Amino acid sequence: MPIDKTVCELFAGVGGFHVGLSRSNEEWDIVLANQWEPSRKTQYAYDCYTQRFPNTLALNIDIAEINNNYEHYNIPRYNLLVGGFPCQDYSVASTGARGIEGKKGVLWWEINRMLDRDRPPFVLLENVDRLLKSPSNQRGRDFGVMLGCFRDLGYSVEWRVINASEYGFAQKRTRIFIFAYLNTTNYSLTQLEGLNENTYLQERGFFSNQFPIERVETTNKYVLNEDILTISNEFRFEFLNSGMMIGNTITTQKYKPVLEQAINLGDILENNVEERYYLGEELGDWEYMKGAKAIPRVSKDGHEYVFREGAISFPDPLDKPSRTMLTSESSKNRSTHVVRDLQTNRLRLLTPIECERLNGFEDNWTNTGMTHKFRYFCMGNALVTGLVERMGRELSKIFDNEDEVNHDIQINQTVHEEIAATQIVWELD
Repeated sequence: MPIDKTVCELFAGVGGFHVGLSRSNEEWDIVLANQWEPSRKTQYAYDCYTQRFPNTLALNIDIAEINNNYEHYNIPRYNLLVGGFPCQDYSVASTGARGIEGKKGVLWWEINRMLDRDRPPFVLLENVDRLLKSPSNQRGRDFGVMLGCFRDLGYSVEWRVINASEYGFAQKRTRIFIFAYLNTTNYSLTQLEGLNENTYLQERGFFSNQFPIERVETTNKYVLNEDILTISNEFRFEFLNSGMMIGNTITTQKYKPVLEQAINLGDILENNVEERYYLGEELGDWEYMKGAKAIPRVSKDGHEYVFREGAISFPDPLDKPSRTMLTSESSKNRSTHVVRDLQTNRLRLLTPIECERLNGFEDNWTNTGMTHKFRYFCMGNALVTGLVERMGRELSKIFDNEDEVNHDIQINQTVHEEIAATQIVWELD
């Protein structure tokens, strides 16, 4: 019997993974979702999620609290763990990013606790692509720690950095997707048959059917023998925009995608937009923010330097997909989109509905009682649901070929050794 398509959705936001998976196959059953935003009196995202998915068990609790009192919450069994875990500490939009040691980076360890306890056969996570290079003073350490954790729990891993617009969507949103699977699954054994590490990602990998690769340009390899503490203290490695880890062998490659025709920004614009979205007399301020700058500055230690900033298109071109939308979209700043309205020819901001369309949500998805400003914030945090929909199709095929898994299995050192003995050992170039 194939395994059930049961899902636990962590850091659920307004339900991007839920939307994408449900569109890919109606058999997907999100049995548990967790969404909790610290330091917010009103949990708007959680409220939106529960309104849109009233039949899903949704918890509005700190994930650490759930892990500390797991039996109390009667968590159902699941076969797929998904989540776009908080990324602020990795983001290029954040100054002084501290990586996995940061305030929100530590949430990885809560994910690790869940994996250690529940051992779902499959995992699909999303984050900013900056994760591969974090932290700046020890490039690759954070992702190396994550890979080491997966390895120790008996998982193999594949990842892909995907620019949504390159595969036909309306936003140049670049994110890393991480797919992991237990080494005891049928899928793992299938992937090992006739394995060629040089062509795997392009021809046989999890992402290869839905997100085809034109060619591979660069390949790096590494054997991850170090323990987690050593990785944390010493590991450095250049991870490229795709890769895999089977056993303890990492192969990472820089790829060029097979480009698809993207949806242009102009294609998702509304008609009859309210007056409040149009720019007023502050047009000069917007022109300054969007323009190139060379500003003399002095650092705290007295060092003089010139802060330089390149120009951003003003207004945003309508014949191309949009730039990446940030959580600050509702504010008056350099990154906020400004478009020329198709009906009035006047400059204006994007509407909440247009922001929802950029991520593939239904119109007014976030119109569930949250503030106008927070609707923008949610879309700045969201993922492009169409990407998940494609991944959901691939996952459905994998699940249909997977036997029932004994959830009580414990992956111990002996099992690791047995698995390693079946895997191919590659010589580093």
